[in-house]
Amino acid sequence: MSCLQTIADYGLRSLGMGERLLPKTDFTLCQQFTLIGSGMIHNIYFGILALISGFFLAVLLAVGKNSRHALARKPAEWVIFVFRGSPLFIQFFFAYFLFLQLKGVSPFFNPLTSAWLGALVVLFLNTAAYSGEIFYGALQSIPKGDTEAADAYGMTGWPRFRRIIWPTMMRLAWPAYTNEAIFLFHATTLVYFSGFPAFKQKGDALYYANYFADKTFNPFIPYPILAMYFILLTLIVISVFGLINKRLNRHLPSNQRTRIKLRPRLIR
Repeated sequence: MSCLQTIADYGLRSLGMGERLLPKTDFTLCQQFTLIGSGMIHNIYFGILALISGFFLAVLLAVGKNSRHALARKPAEWVIFVFRGSPLFIQFFFAYFLFLQLKGVSPFFNPLTSAWLGALVVLFLNTAAYSGEIFYGALQSIPKGDTEAADAYGMTGWPRFRRIIWPTMMRLAWPAYTNEAIFLFHATTLVYFSGFPAFKQKGDALYYANYFADKTFNPFIPYPILAMYFILLTLIVISVFGLINKRLNRHLPSNQRTRIKLRPRLIR
């Protein structure tokens, strides 16, 4: 079988398209690259949707935690504390148990027990908590001169937030938020170890890498391939977020612009 035929047969297998059965013998590099790359579709799906939805909740959490009113501040503080204070894998475990209980209450909750939605909800809440703390730190770092100037112009409420606080908060928080986005994509590999069943039982990139490692008794081929895919994904994230960071700092002299630096976490 040629490599092009392998790509045609297995390139979209993680979505339920192509060959149903995995190769059993005579594993080739092309098969490993293709199937692990196919599984990356799931990791990208989890990462992008959790990142986009978590961004908006993170802003709300940051503003809530920065509020003077206890009714807004306390819930935000507890959400951030719980999801930052507990390991992500444990959150997957308890969420799956909770969603199973809800499934028994009403069929409406059935999708929550599947990875495509249930695991996405956990990742969404987790990244929102971490990002919310990042944005809260940025809010605390906004120079008083900026807000005093807004007050002098008579800006209050939403116009003050939209034109002064929001842009400054994003500019200060963006480098740290970029690192959170990178780690979120890496954290999607934990979905494989969670109790959530994969979409059509096809699995993500780690599922296929583990399959080849078990069948060949050689983890030094599939796992480096998996790492290579995530390194490429990281470079894409850094490039995209770097362009946004340049846009946010376009009004500053080049020597004063905040540089994005990758600071990988060893454990979450």
